[in-house]
Formats: sequence, C-alpha cells, structure tokens
Amino acid sequence: MRTVVAFSAALLICTIAPAFAGDGPRVIYTKSFPGSVPAYVFIAVERSGMVSYKEVADDDPDRFQLEENITATIFNLAEKLNHFTQPLDSGLKIANTGAKTFRWEDGEKSSEAKFNYSLDENAKTLLDILERIGDSERMFADLQRAIRHDKLGVHQALINIQSAWERKRLMGTQQFLPLFDQVAMNEIYLHMARERAAQLAEQIRAMKSRSE
Repeated sequence: MRTVVAFSAALLICTIAPAFAGDGPRVIYTKSFPGSVPAYVFIAVERSGMVSYKEVADDDPDRFQLEENITATIFNLAEKLNHFTQPLDSGLKIANTGAKTFRWEDGEKSSEAKFNYSLDENAKTLLDILERIGDSERMFADLQRAIRHDKLGVHQALINIQSAWERKRLMGTQQFLPLFDQVAMNEIYLHMARERAAQLAEQIRAMKSRSE
C-alpha cells in the first residue's frame, strides 16, 4: 500500500510541476534595511496580479490580488527599464535608504538591478508603487491584529487605512473587504469604527463596479 501511495504522490508531483514552471513572468522587489521597520521586505507580482509578500526571508508569504491597472503599470515600467538589465543606482554619495533589488523572472530567464537610490524616473515610479504595496499590506496586518486582540484599536487602524485610500495609496483593496464587513456587522466594535468600515467597503466596491 505504501508503495502505491508513494508512486501516486510522485506521479502527482511530476504532473503539477510543469504548471508552475510556465506560470509566466513576475517582478520581484526586495529591500534589506537593518534597523528599520521592517528590516526586510519581499514582494513578488505575477502577471495575473497575484502578489506574494513577506517580511522574513524564510517565512511563507501572504498572498493577495492586486488591481489590474496597477499590475499593468508595474509590468509596463519593468519593460521600460529593460527588465532590469541595466544599472539603476545613481552612484551619488547619499544616505543609505536600504539595499534594494528589482528582479525580473520569466521561466529560466532572469535579470536584476541593485540600488540604493536611482535617478531614473521609471525606477522611482516603480519603487513608489511597490512601497505602497508594502505599506498597504502592513495596514492590513494591523487591522487584522486589532480585530483579534485590540477591539479599541480597530478604529485607529481604520483611520490609517482611510487616509491611505483617500490619498490613492491603498493597494490590493479587495483583501480588505472581509475585514471591513466583519467590523461593520459586529456590535462589539465602536459605532464609529463600524460606520467607517462600512463606508470604506462601500467605496471600494463602488470603484470596482465602475471599473468592470
């Protein structure tokens, strides 16, 4: 019986493996900045818009869906930057802002550029988008943590999210909806927190409807 199971498992692995090999290109951003919070960031964006995010190199990443227009912008910028085959660092003697890497992976092909600070406007724009993704994911984690362990802290977490939303800096908005709904429909949270959560959910759903 064990032989049959082992053979079946091996066959399954062989069947599945090619599917992952041909999943298409992805843009990867890493930043290492000891002493900052977080000290490490990994963000991988697939052509489908699926994002993998983690703050510890050996951890399994959190995954969520990015908006289609943001995904398209990321890949357009990667193309304008020749898929990171050319140097991006300015070479200027400025303060350390973290060791950053843009990496392009497409099947067996890969290329990357490391930099501290870049003068290239396309690189600056791409960096800003990826930093916004990281900021959004940390706000998501803060709200999730507050919902579980700090009921009074939920409102402040929502204020931070609303501020990012109003400044058009909130990314991966669909992942927030279940949390907003959970707060809006549960009387254990402050009334103003419930109202804010409901308002944010309504605005995000309305924007998605307009884009479809």
